[in-house]
Amino acid sequence: MQYTGYEQLWMFFIYSFLGWCLEVIYAAVGRKKFVNRGFLNGILCPVYGFSMVFMLVFMESLKENWFYLFLGCTIVGTVIELLTGLALEKMFHLRLWNYSEKKFQAGGYICVTASLAWGALGLVVIKFINPFFYMVIHTFPRLPGVILLIILVIVLAADTVTTTVVLLKIKNQNPAFQEIADGFTQASKSLEGFIVKLVHRRVNRAFPSLKEPEAEESEQIYKKTVFAYGCGFCKIFWIFMLGAFLGDLTETVFCRFSMGRWMSRSSVVYGTFSLVWGLGVAGITILLYRYRNWEDRYIFFAGTLLGGAYEYICSVFTELAFGTVFWDYSKIPFNLGGRINLLFCFFWGIAALVWMKILYPHVSSWIEKVPRKIGNWLTCLALIFMIGNVLLSGLALSRYSERALGQKPDNGLERWMDERFPDERMDLIYPSAKIRKQ
Repeated sequence: MQYTGYEQLWMFFIYSFLGWCLEVIYAAVGRKKFVNRGFLNGILCPVYGFSMVFMLVFMESLKENWFYLFLGCTIVGTVIELLTGLALEKMFHLRLWNYSEKKFQAGGYICVTASLAWGALGLVVIKFINPFFYMVIHTFPRLPGVILLIILVIVLAADTVTTTVVLLKIKNQNPAFQEIADGFTQASKSLEGFIVKLVHRRVNRAFPSLKEPEAEESEQIYKKTVFAYGCGFCKIFWIFMLGAFLGDLTETVFCRFSMGRWMSRSSVVYGTFSLVWGLGVAGITILLYRYRNWEDRYIFFAGTLLGGAYEYICSVFTELAFGTVFWDYSKIPFNLGGRINLLFCFFWGIAALVWMKILYPHVSSWIEKVPRKIGNWLTCLALIFMIGNVLLSGLALSRYSERALGQKPDNGLERWMDERFPDERMDLIYPSAKIRKQ
């Protein structure tokens, strides 16, 4: 089943509210009083809403297999909880939960107990609860439903902006937001003061153990003469390009020795670039840059978890977007719907460990040695090339799928695609692609 945007938005609000209720009940049982446990002031916990929508969209193909469904929901919930924890700490330097005292945890952000709870929750929702809410959504009149959704989105946006600005002002972490906070103050000092006090008091009540994380050593002051200093856009872009190139070569060599033949593993029609690897390496760098000095086991575990979830999402997205399956691990033991398998997830973990601990420091240093002006020009040219390459590849893949389904070209662009990228050429570029019959 493919959910519409209207259905997904309703499910987001429904499960955000139910998640808030669950958090309030959990806090009430442990502390014997009512506490608004949400990050926002309203009665919503968006992390539950996002998690459940992701599970519903990406775990649909596993619905008939209880074990795989449980495992998939465990992975999705754990990854979202990890990313949320990292994002909150990066933005506000705050930790709203900490599993450091529990067994089998990673950085205090996630632990086995919470991960299993996400798996069980997702399984129960998808198998038993969501069919009921799906029926309720379609029973409710469409026009009032749309109006109510618009109101809910506006209220949520206002709550999010207000809470974010106030917390940033309280913590004085990001000077870029100080201007917003100052304007907010001048607009209404009394109202702003009341809101700051209210939010600060509510957060302290909800999270009594809330504290600032240990500050990292201050980084070197940015040098304007250095190209791609730190972990900015230019650095990440070239890491993406390098990861895409090396990932393609690695897969090509692996296929040669494991399958006995050379075959293309590229994601684009021009060049040897694997976008999955490129985006994966860039994403790992962004997420783990601040934590690159963690112990090896944490980097490995984070890479295994994030890499597996990322590959699964890429598999579902490409199938939904292009009607094409680019890889199928159904014949490999311990696979999840043929989209990921345990062995390759370990490869992601090893790759993350080797990258962050060994390769990244050297690669970062090499990139920064490029003269600034030359580096900026090369970045612009490479960016234009890759954007055009990805767009052209998407059009070629879309037409490739349409031809497989017997659809004739309707315009000059489609005829040009058929001439420039016929099936013979596409089969060479994407030898593992399988067209999904609709």
